[in-house]
Amino acid sequence: MSNPEQLVADFESRMAESQRKAERMVGEIEAVSVSERSKDGHIGVKVDHAGNLVDLEIGLSARDKPDLAEEILRTVKAAQSKLAAAVRVGVTDPVGPEVMYQLVSRLERAFPAPEPEGFAPPPAPPGNDGERFVPEEERQVAPAPKPAPRAPRPSSDDGHDDDYFSDGDYLR
Repeated sequence: MSNPEQLVADFESRMAESQRKAERMVGEIEAVSVSERSKDGHIGVKVDHAGNLVDLEIGLSARDKPDLAEEILRTVKAAQSKLAAAVRVGVTDPVGPEVMYQLVSRLERAFPAPEPEGFAPPPAPPGNDGERFVPEEERQVAPAPKPAPRAPRPSSDDGHDDDYFSDGDYLR
């Protein structure tokens, strides 16, 4: 049998090495950031490893644009969608492949690629094809139909019970 003190020392050594790797990985993750510019180049953003906006540059010509806020948000989303790839490149010594996979997949789910510009999802089809070309203001919503009245249950006063246990004894 092995020396118990040596087993404990080996275990503590492995744990200390794992702790150092984890701290190094956290430092590398925290150092990751992504910068992105709008298509016209007038808006620049920078997001940190968590997707938080940490820097914003707005050119003088863009400040009067009516869709400035939308363009800023579009640029931030584009930067956030590149975080998973930046973490893959920026973290050189992960604690383990499963940890890296979990981290990258979480970032990909949290920050999906933005929709292409100029495209909008198709509207949901109306429930009735006859109403397809009728303006919504003119559509009338029909009231929900009332349920049909149920027939009364026969009373068991006449001694006839056609339920499963007709004689009252369930142990035959």
